[in-house]
Amino acid sequence: MSQSPGAAVSFAEAPPAAEPPKPLTAQRVQPLRRPGRWIATAVVLVVVAQIAHGLATNPFYQWGRFRYWFLRPTVLDGLLVTLEVAALSALLGLLGGVLLALARQSGSPVLRAVSWTYTWLFRSVPLIVVLIFLYNFSALYKTLSLGIPFGPAFVTFDESKLATDMTVAVIGLGLNEAAYAAEVVRGGLLSVDQGQHEAAAALGLPKGYQFTRIVLPQALRSITPNYVNQLIGLVKSTSLVFYVSLLDLFGSVQTMGSTYPGDIVPLLLVATVWYLILTSAVSVVQFYVERYFARGATRTLPPTPLQKARAGLTGLRTRLRREAAA
Repeated sequence: MSQSPGAAVSFAEAPPAAEPPKPLTAQRVQPLRRPGRWIATAVVLVVVAQIAHGLATNPFYQWGRFRYWFLRPTVLDGLLVTLEVAALSALLGLLGGVLLALARQSGSPVLRAVSWTYTWLFRSVPLIVVLIFLYNFSALYKTLSLGIPFGPAFVTFDESKLATDMTVAVIGLGLNEAAYAAEVVRGGLLSVDQGQHEAAAALGLPKGYQFTRIVLPQALRSITPNYVNQLIGLVKSTSLVFYVSLLDLFGSVQTMGSTYPGDIVPLLLVATVWYLILTSAVSVVQFYVERYFARGATRTLPPTPLQKARAGLTGLRTRLRREAAA
């Protein structure tokens, strides 16, 4: 190849060859060390182990007698009475609470005043006083009548025949429960945003439809957990009906304890375990009811205990496989 004279020729240096990329290595992220958490966990485990050891080895608890009394017919009969009283009282209390809550929000000053007075009275008087007062109600009013005030009576009832032990217990617990249920229901209704009421009114929906289809479903998300807590308290409050001569679970245990004084402690443990079972069953129902009414309010429903167990086992297996592969 010819080149004209005077022309300069330049040769560019070739760039250096790029080094091959280093292979990526997996690095394990070390979690933060929390010695305080481990110390607290160890202390709690030691305390729990000591309590369990004391319960299992202390002869004072007489676990043999506990097994003997746990399923005795006398105890089971008292348990059925407890369930019956709790169910009827809960139904009466809920119906009364709804009526009182609606009366409290009524436009009538008389209804508001009566509802407030009822709630104030029964929340102030101890339940045992209410039960004993109703138990001795026949001493104040031997007959009950329906008719014109200060006029003739059309129907007359013998109070002593109507006021059985079961009736007194259910009415006493129901009246007391209605006062607390009224506040629970009223709080749930007030928790619904005012904009929901305005939107429903703007659509021209009837008042009854607004309440049943818009307000109540939203209020139940707030009412359910609070009222179930009331039900748990109601189940435990049934132990007071023993003082009106009704042999419920606690009454049966108390009677057997008087007959067999050496078995007082195991009998009390029997009552304790049965109350734990009843309140735990109510708590399980509460979880699923809350989960049902949470639809539409949360993006993801809370997992059930079975789903949590499955997720925990899946995570444990995945972690073990990773450690084995490493």
